[in-house]
Amino acid sequence: MSKKIFVNLAVKDLNKSIEFFTKLGFTFNPQFTDDKATCMIIAEDIFAMLLVDQFFKSFIDTEICDTKKSTEVLVALSFDSREEVNEMYDKAITNGGKQQREHQEMGWMLQKSFKDLDGHIWEMIFMDVEAMPKN
Repeated sequence: MSKKIFVNLAVKDLNKSIEFFTKLGFTFNPQFTDDKATCMIIAEDIFAMLLVDQFFKSFIDTEICDTKKSTEVLVALSFDSREEVNEMYDKAITNGGKQQREHQEMGWMLQKSFKDLDGHIWEMIFMDVEAMPKN
């Protein structure tokens, strides 16, 4: 069995989060979806478990991170083209996401980032490894 990654994120309103990420083009596994959580499919072996705060809290013995004051994780996703990065970023901002920081354009690499409805930071990256400066 190949390794898979499940990033668990606390969300305030599961339905609003599902609606937001659906508009960005993500799909969800209905086998792992109920009124407390959903499994968002990012790639074949990469998933984000969106858990309502109370359910998320049942897995930890500390407080849930207040994303207005602290950052608990940066979720970075690579894309095959600049166009895909731009498209995902534009969808996020159009549907209620907020720009996280200035875009990083390095010629061989483009990076854009946004905060989702719950303040989680998502970075989208395109890298042209062939054009990367040689050391």
